[in-house]
Amino acid sequence: MVNNATKRDVIVDGLRRLIVSGELERGSRLPQDELAKRFNSSITPVREALRVLEAEGLVVSAPHRGTRVAGIDLDRVKATYIVRRLTESYAMRRAATRFSLRDIKRAQELLLKIEDAAAAGNELRVRQANRDFHFYFYDRSGIPGLSDHLALLWASFPWDLVIGAPDRAEASRKEHHAILEAVRAGDPDRAAAAVETHIAHGFLPIARRISGEDVLDPFDPDTD
Repeated sequence: MVNNATKRDVIVDGLRRLIVSGELERGSRLPQDELAKRFNSSITPVREALRVLEAEGLVVSAPHRGTRVAGIDLDRVKATYIVRRLTESYAMRRAATRFSLRDIKRAQELLLKIEDAAAAGNELRVRQANRDFHFYFYDRSGIPGLSDHLALLWASFPWDLVIGAPDRAEASRKEHHAILEAVRAGDPDRAAAAVETHIAHGFLPIARRISGEDVLDPFDPDTD
């Protein structure tokens, strides 16, 4: 029998995927009874799952209005971006010194999976393959808790806002290759810098889409 805690985790993961893929639109209602039917669950694990997602900023609840998929708070997205950029570059710097030739070959295979999914126009497969590629490095940073922390940051990032952006897809492909080539060259500083560039170039179009105008990179200490 599946216990409530395990069922809660299944619902959390399922709702995260629906939100970041855009299948559940920003602001849409999340009635607990409908979610219980969708996930073949009782109300209790649904309620607990919504609390987890609310703590991550993916859903919001208010008296007399129920629970909804959260809108976009640019300040929160900026904060997540800054922490991602700091933490992922550090994880990459550590991972780059721990990669074997076999690891590099596997990372190359993961890159091909991203490109194959993109060629097929399968956005969900692209997103999963992209995550697999990045976390193949982060999981080898030598600090398991660091990878777990990054997984939470990724879960709360508004990936749904980059759906359908072919220009960004091509730039991202080149940036992925730059990351891998830096690791292949045994240059952890260049690998970390490549990750920072990749994250920055992914964030700025999202910020522009949220605000409706160009946004200065908040990672710059002189940017207000």
